[in-house]
Amino acid sequence: MKGFSKNPIMITKISAQKQSTKTAWQRELRHAIHNPVQLLELLKLSDTELTVIAKQRFGLRVPRGYVARMRQCDQSDPLLLQVLPRAKEQEQLQGFSLDPVSDRTAEKIPGLLHKYHGRVLLMTTGACAIHCRYCFRQHYHYAACPPIPNPAALDYIRADASIREVILSGGDPLVLIDSRLAENAHHLASIPHIQRLRLHTRLPIILPERVNDELLTWLTGTRLQPVIVVHANHANEIDEEVNQALQKLVKAGVSVLNQSVLLRGINDNATALIALSEALFNSHVLPYYLHVLDRVQGAAHFEVPEKKAIQLLEQMQAALPGYLVPKLVREVAGMGYKQPLL
Repeated sequence: MKGFSKNPIMITKISAQKQSTKTAWQRELRHAIHNPVQLLELLKLSDTELTVIAKQRFGLRVPRGYVARMRQCDQSDPLLLQVLPRAKEQEQLQGFSLDPVSDRTAEKIPGLLHKYHGRVLLMTTGACAIHCRYCFRQHYHYAACPPIPNPAALDYIRADASIREVILSGGDPLVLIDSRLAENAHHLASIPHIQRLRLHTRLPIILPERVNDELLTWLTGTRLQPVIVVHANHANEIDEEVNQALQKLVKAGVSVLNQSVLLRGINDNATALIALSEALFNSHVLPYYLHVLDRVQGAAHFEVPEKKAIQLLEQMQAALPGYLVPKLVREVAGMGYKQPLL
């Protein structure tokens, strides 16, 4: 494959910055909580919930720093409800599928999705720092995706001059080590028609320690314009450490946007959504999308009716300046762009 060589300057710089021990974010990730019993004990919650969370297909994973933002003794905490496995996930309901947005149809080669004009999405990994119970890719066949840099994907991108932007997704691309991400960024930057590199990631919200010097070095170290779309659903997710991490990205020259999912019992009220937009902007992040739920099997209990979603957005419009109101959208399989609901 043409041009498939490492950037010695960038890779060497990142390698020199590595220490023999794991970095702070890797240590935090390594000690994430996987046992629902342990999670409830930390939050001083009754073990009566344990009967409904045993033996889940999609296991629990939540870092301790995120747990520290949860309210103790509160089974309705909006952060807890995003991660706690519940018996409702076992329900098989009509209209909910394993692939609600037809990712498989859009997969042109293993690990590369080409849904929309001018941009492609690379599946970088199936791993995440947190397992969100509403995840629309919880059934995705990640094992078939090759690791990045993916020579076949780079060839596909190089052959199509209409592609201007590459999106790194997964899973979460920022669970990968910086040297691998840097190498991938270098190869993409060597393709003349690529202008932007976008990452969809929850790590700056879940593990703010991930926004370190190594990350900023490779992310801003090529000619590509870097864009990060983070994912926060509730203002309680944005504490001072997260605020500082987001501002570090912005100060480094990264465009940072946020996308949320409208979730029943978590953020399906105007007060919560307005507070989220304000908290994001205080961190110099613009609200981008508010998604209605992708109808993935196992997440029906999170769905908010479309009529209510529109009413909530109208309340936000009445209370906030326009730049703090996200676009309310639904992803419809086969359509060429996200479908606005208002």
